[in-house]
Amino acid sequence: MLPPQVDPHAVAERFRGVQATQWGLFVDGVENELALTHAETTPLVALTLDACGGTSGGGVDEDLLDHLMTHGIPATLFLNQRWIESNEAWARRLAGMPQFELANHGTAHRPLSVSGRSAYGIEGTASVDAVVEEVWSNHLTLSELTGHPPRWFRSGTAHYDEVAVAIARELGERVIGFTVNGDGGATYDAGTVESETRTLAPGGIVLAHMNHPGSGTAAGLAAATIALIGEGYRFALLDGGTSRAG
Repeated sequence: MLPPQVDPHAVAERFRGVQATQWGLFVDGVENELALTHAETTPLVALTLDACGGTSGGGVDEDLLDHLMTHGIPATLFLNQRWIESNEAWARRLAGMPQFELANHGTAHRPLSVSGRSAYGIEGTASVDAVVEEVWSNHLTLSELTGHPPRWFRSGTAHYDEVAVAIARELGERVIGFTVNGDGGATYDAGTVESETRTLAPGGIVLAHMNHPGSGTAAGLAAATIALIGEGYRFALLDGGTSRAG
């Protein structure tokens, strides 16, 4: 296992007793679009896929992944620790593919809060220590899996308070939201996934899921990605590159 580059216990101590005043999808410190430069002439968008794990979210949408691999479409894959444990062979395969970057989707898929706030009926972390654990345990798992620390974090449900976001950033990970909810938690039919994803504007980040085979996500994203590429868009990783190698 790689040695940690930060001390999670020291981070917890620095934030102990700090009160949060914000809650939701769009709070201070969450990045919801790509940072574009004026030199970029091709409109960039980013595809991010969550793999949530657990009893109802531990699947692998092989049709979706096959589409991305066949067409060389890069994506940032936010893997929950439970999903990695249930799909170790897939996780290792994806870690070896430069078109994908593996990112942190938490340890137990909880909303990130220092006071136990909940979202969509899912109870959030309830203390500074719980926030650190939710980020750091999977940080170590991904570091061992990929050979380097993850750069990006998205919580379960993508809900945060601003103190929890600051903690994640102190632990070395940038917190990513989204611009477009592409599949409604893998509940949309293929036509809706396609139409929602095609609303992306330059710099936009679409959130969808790669853990629900049989949903409308794969077919909808397949149609939308090909259409957007045909319109001149380029899919990129969250740093703007098309692969981890460049």
